[in-house]
Amino acid sequence: MTSSHKIVIINEASLEVLNLKANKKPNNIALSVIICAKNEAENLKKNLPKMISQDYKDFEIVLINDSSSDETLEIFESFESFAKTHSLITIVNVKSIEQFWGNKKYALTLGIKATKNEFLVFTDADCEPSSQFWLEELSSHFSNQKSIILGFGAYKKVKYSFLNMLIRFETLMTAVQYFSYAKAGIPYMGVGRNLAYRKELFFNNGGFKKHILIKSEGDDLFINEIANAKNTSVCISKNSFTISEPKRSFKDWTTQKRIHISTSKHYKPLHKFLLGLFYISQLMFWGFAFVLLSVFFQWEIVLGILCFRILLQWVVVGKSAYKLESRDLAFAAPFLEVFLISFQLIIFSANLISKPKHWK
Repeated sequence: MTSSHKIVIINEASLEVLNLKANKKPNNIALSVIICAKNEAENLKKNLPKMISQDYKDFEIVLINDSSSDETLEIFESFESFAKTHSLITIVNVKSIEQFWGNKKYALTLGIKATKNEFLVFTDADCEPSSQFWLEELSSHFSNQKSIILGFGAYKKVKYSFLNMLIRFETLMTAVQYFSYAKAGIPYMGVGRNLAYRKELFFNNGGFKKHILIKSEGDDLFINEIANAKNTSVCISKNSFTISEPKRSFKDWTTQKRIHISTSKHYKPLHKFLLGLFYISQLMFWGFAFVLLSVFFQWEIVLGILCFRILLQWVVVGKSAYKLESRDLAFAAPFLEVFLISFQLIIFSANLISKPKHWK
């Protein structure tokens, strides 16, 4: 296994051992922010300065160039003078090898090995923190018991775009699910746009070894493997969000969702059962509602049940949307849900016919 690194790897024996109190906000723990980028030069120009300017006492940024063909590495290196002065930035330049061609998990593993701190924060090059207190908010959830922090990765709002509404609604509902399951003691995934965990946890569990060859970004499968009721916390304060650039075409978004959905088949059996049951219940409810209304079968009762569910959905989704800064999606939730269910059914079918592509 060969790679080209522009780094100094700190021996793990030199890591600071922190005695965290369960109910104390450990805002001063040293963090390593990891950004894995592949052909992200333009996004890095906009977002990297916002990462650097975080109002946090002790953190480093590990920048991973995953075999980019654009100016990503040059953008990284343009911060070298700043890095030398502030000891803030470490660059990992990954050269793809045949065995792990196009595999983000391989690049992430090299980046994690290059970090000098025990507490790791993950985000993407197309993400920007919602505030200067992003790192402070995430770190406050670490404790002796909690070693995995699930954050919310939002998408920017684009006016007059149905695709944008659909992307943000799907992101909202996915977040509601994985936050709710985590709160209920059965965490099943996290998103790499906004995620934190201890490095010790990564290496003690073999990192991405069990699913290194699966075409996914690695975040959800790793969390699905190691997260439990005792070691996982959620962070949903508004200052802790990251905001990403959404896809601008249905084709690009479909490719992205095909990869995400194909990954879910590798979840634990309980998680697959619960998620599958939820989707089937949605599909059957709307399917029966449309069929029964179209033939006017006891339409008053059917319409009454439909209206009750929509009102209940507005209450639940509206409350969640308010907390996750997506209030504009609440009113259109029923319509967006129907479209999303149909879209997901098409993706399931497409994945049965052919396999989705790599992450980039």
